[in-house]
Amino acid sequence: MIYLDNNATTQIDDRVLEVMLPYLKENFANPSSMYDIAKRPAAAIREARVQIRDFLGAKNEKDVYFTSCGSESANMAIKGVVECNKEKKHLITTKVEHPCVMNTYKQLEKQGYEVDYIGVNSQGGLDVEELKSKLRKDTALVSVMWANNETGVIHPVEEIADYIKSKSPETRFFVDAVQAAGKIPMNVKDTNIDLLGISGHKFHAPKGVGALYVKPDVRILPLINGGHQERGMRAGTENVAYIAGMGKAAELAQGALDYELSEVKRLRDKLEAGILKNVFNARLNTAVSGRVPNTTNIGFEYVEGELILLHLNDIGVCASSGSACTSGSLEPSHVLRAMGIPFTALHGSIRFSLSRFTTEKEVDFVVENMPAIMEKLTKISPFQDELEKLKELK
Repeated sequence: MIYLDNNATTQIDDRVLEVMLPYLKENFANPSSMYDIAKRPAAAIREARVQIRDFLGAKNEKDVYFTSCGSESANMAIKGVVECNKEKKHLITTKVEHPCVMNTYKQLEKQGYEVDYIGVNSQGGLDVEELKSKLRKDTALVSVMWANNETGVIHPVEEIADYIKSKSPETRFFVDAVQAAGKIPMNVKDTNIDLLGISGHKFHAPKGVGALYVKPDVRILPLINGGHQERGMRAGTENVAYIAGMGKAAELAQGALDYELSEVKRLRDKLEAGILKNVFNARLNTAVSGRVPNTTNIGFEYVEGELILLHLNDIGVCASSGSACTSGSLEPSHVLRAMGIPFTALHGSIRFSLSRFTTEKEVDFVVENMPAIMEKLTKISPFQDELEKLKELK
């Protein structure tokens, strides 16, 4: 199997699994209990909180709250801010957010909130000037993802945060950093970002654990009520093994950043260039630069994406046609639609996302096999005249 869908999820690093196992076996005690065998699980949570603090570049480990995933982190941030600012009824987000943000905003619209959705250009770059023009004194919250899950495009969240605080200091700013974590450096203490969410399974921790950074002076109400866990901000017995695993994964990811930014990027560029050169109906759907190092999105004109994925699967290659959270939908990607990707490529767009475990041999295999797959699929396409014109232009 050649796994090139790391924006959907990543394999657990063996070193992460090794850290987790004791908390699934002998150190199984509830970390809130008073007896001695509870001390190790409690200490594991404290250590992981410090590791996530360092990973995010936060000032204090008390700014980190553990959640179950990136979606919960986003909901906790957005709904938590809105509940604390009920007199403010204006919100801002973008047209290319992950469904966990997009659908939360749509739900708030139904509750009477006014939402401005900021557009992007044809390469996925955010229209920052439009965002600035929409900011108001009654804006409760602005949400912008750090890196897009489908295109890998990085948005200037630090610049946006500075602008918000200069014009409307009481407006809160939430950043979905799920696809940025472990791929680019982050140092939230040196920014005006108020809240930031991550998910462990995007950087080689297990599924089912995430974290939310909350700036010390920011007040939110809990999403889940109950006991005292997470200092009263997120009730429920802590998932110790997974929290410990995410802490270790964060430590490893921080140490592998240089590799991500150099070697993973080199392999991504090699894959991208090889496909664009050898497949006549291939087009790049994202920015050439200003992306996280592991992601590319390529449109194959006049061919169905589902057929491409099935043929890739037949030769042992895993990729995707967009966000894993929307893969069951027959609707084309809302991200690519917002970018104005032409209809000819919209349904035939494939996201390839690498990791530090991706090898040169795997990349070479995909580059070598894509032309044969596309030759087979273009022959059965109903758009033969259009394909012939593309071939001539190539």
